[in-house]
Amino acid sequence: MTSIQLDYLPRLPNIKDYPIGCIGSGFIMADCHLVAYRKAGFNPVAIASRTPAHARRVAERHGLVALDTYQEMLASGQVEIVDIAVPPDEQLGVIREVVKHKKYIRGILAQKPLGVDYEQAKEIVQLCKRAKITLAVNQNMRYDQSVRACKSLLDQRLLGEPVLATIDMRAIPHWMPWQQRQGWVTLRIMSIHHLDTFRYWFGDPLRVFASVRPDPRTAKKFKHEDGICLYILEFASGLRASAWDDVWTGPALEGAQKDIGIRWRVEGHQGLARGTIGWPDYPSPTPSTLDFTTTKEPGYWFSPRWQEVWFPDAFVGTMAQLLVALEERSEPEISGQDNLKTMALVDACYLSAKEHRAVELREIMSPRR
Repeated sequence: MTSIQLDYLPRLPNIKDYPIGCIGSGFIMADCHLVAYRKAGFNPVAIASRTPAHARRVAERHGLVALDTYQEMLASGQVEIVDIAVPPDEQLGVIREVVKHKKYIRGILAQKPLGVDYEQAKEIVQLCKRAKITLAVNQNMRYDQSVRACKSLLDQRLLGEPVLATIDMRAIPHWMPWQQRQGWVTLRIMSIHHLDTFRYWFGDPLRVFASVRPDPRTAKKFKHEDGICLYILEFASGLRASAWDDVWTGPALEGAQKDIGIRWRVEGHQGLARGTIGWPDYPSPTPSTLDFTTTKEPGYWFSPRWQEVWFPDAFVGTMAQLLVALEERSEPEISGQDNLKTMALVDACYLSAKEHRAVELREIMSPRR
C-alpha cells in the first residue's frame, strides 16, 4: 500500500564504551538513564550523589562503583562522560566543578532545564565552551517515538507546509520536593518539553503569548503561579502552535473520575498527524502512538506502532546523541547552544504571563539584557 518509512529511533554510536560517571541517584537516574544505558550497551561505571547511601543502593542495582562525593569521582580520572541529574538550581555549581577536570572529561549530558533560567543556561554553555567539553542537554521528549516519527513525516514533506500544531496535556505529575524552593512548577518542568518539541518540529518561533494560573492542588502545598499553563507560538511562516498544560485535570485525586492523557496534533497543507504520549501510564509500559493521513497516499489512515516507550527508552537517544558527537567531533543534536533557545522560550513565557503580552524570543536573547 505504501513505501513510507519513519525514522523514529535514535542514531547509535559505533563506540559505546566511553566510561560514564553519574551525578545524582534519584528516579530519573536510577529508573530511566541507567536502565536505558544498560539496554543500549553503554558503559556507566560510577555514581555519586548528595545522599551516599542512596547512591550505593543504585550502584548495587546497576553494577556501578559508588563514591561518597562527585568531586572524588571527577578527580579519579576514571570517567570521560559526566551524566548530571540534579535539581536545576544545583546544576551550575556542579558544572563549575566538572569543567575543572577538563583533562579527563570529554562530554557532559545535563538534565533539563539547563539551570534555573536563560542566564544560568548561557553561563553553563560558556563554561563548557571554554573548557572544550561537549555539552548535550537531556531534552528527552525529542526522543519520544511518536515525536520523532512526526519529525520524520515533516522532513519527508508528507504533511506539506505546517498550518496548526497543538499539544493537550492533562496529567498529574509527581512534583519533587526541591520545586518548593524554586517557586515555579509547570513551565520549566513540563511545558519545557512541549516548547522544545515545537522547536524540534518547526524551528524557532518569533514570539509567544502565555497565560498561567496556580494549580489548586499544588497551591495547598506551596506558592506558585505557573500551575496550569496555556501558550501560543507564532512562526514567521504563519504557522501557529499552541499547548495547554493542565496539571490539575479536575478533582481526579479527590474522588472524581480521571480523564488523563497527552495528545498532540499537526495539520499541514498535505496531511494530518495525531498522536498520544504514553508517559502518564508509567510505570505500565505504554508506547506512544501515531496516526497520519497524507494526500500523497490518499484515502488511508496509517497507524505505525512500536514496542519502545518514552520512559525509559528515550534516554538511550539523549546519551547516544552526545556519544555520536564525540565520535564524529560534531555538535550533539541537542547541544547546549541549541538548548539556549528553548530556555529563552521558557523565560519568554514567564515574561508574557507576567506582563500580559506577547514576547519575542529576541527580547530574552538580546545582548542588552
